[in-house]
Amino acid sequence: MAPILSVRNLEKTYDGGFQALKSVSLDIEKGEVFALLGPNGAGKTTLISTICGLVRPSAGSITVGGHNALTDFRAARQLIGLVPQEMPLAPFENVADTVAFTRGLFGLKPNPALIESVLKDLTLWDKRKSMTMALSGGMKRRLLVAKALAHEPKILFLDEPTAGVDVELRHDMWRIVGNLKAQGVTIILTTHYIEEAEEMADRVGVINKGEIILVEEKTELMRKLGRKLLTLSLTEPLSAVPENLCRYDLTLENDGNNLTYTYDTHAERTGITALLTDLSKAGVHFHDLQTDQSSLEDIFVDLVKRG
Repeated sequence: MAPILSVRNLEKTYDGGFQALKSVSLDIEKGEVFALLGPNGAGKTTLISTICGLVRPSAGSITVGGHNALTDFRAARQLIGLVPQEMPLAPFENVADTVAFTRGLFGLKPNPALIESVLKDLTLWDKRKSMTMALSGGMKRRLLVAKALAHEPKILFLDEPTAGVDVELRHDMWRIVGNLKAQGVTIILTTHYIEEAEEMADRVGVINKGEIILVEEKTELMRKLGRKLLTLSLTEPLSAVPENLCRYDLTLENDGNNLTYTYDTHAERTGITALLTDLSKAGVHFHDLQTDQSSLEDIFVDLVKRG
């Protein structure tokens, strides 16, 4: 099956000479949740804006649902919903009219039942007659999602959807994304909150300095690049790792009170049994131990450092 969104050799250079995108190629599969991660200025918003037709690319091609987004813009854009970072809302318009008006912009007939369903899904139905200026920041964020869904898009872009909102709303947004995915909507989100990608994404892409440096299934990424740490709390601090233990990947922390061993959980042998034996031979004793799995955030930081 062809991807619902395909980007090939996409580039964007602004008039001042700054190259925001450098030969970006990316395929998004129908029905997946794809998280695009990257530091500030990496090119996340430029990439989304270019795909959505808000920024014209300098080179490359974009295909949305089989439509060329540059030569058949209207058909391609019809398939896309965009929730931007900013909140461009008419302050004196009520919630229901705001969503209905957005549907009309796409040339679609009024559908009060759909608007009601969208507002109820986003817990906005009780606010349907309220002016947008009277809404809280969290409710305005929900309204942006409602506007993006008003024309029943097949692809939804969420650009920093939970930036500046509280933890409760963030978890609510995760639930909303899960519901949309269950309905077959393809979702691409950018986020600074790594836990969002870890919670929701099927695949993760990392962009840095305008280039895609990695695209991988989330579970596979964590399997391949994740690491596990065994931390031993020593009975007496060490000033250095004993010479006969240097073959292990060991580091001293907490003023020599902790000894940390990094290992691959998927290797044929973890080396833990041999390490514990050699520790005893070296006269190094511990009173407690714990293991920790590296998170997606750890992996992301490592990737960006390498880039």
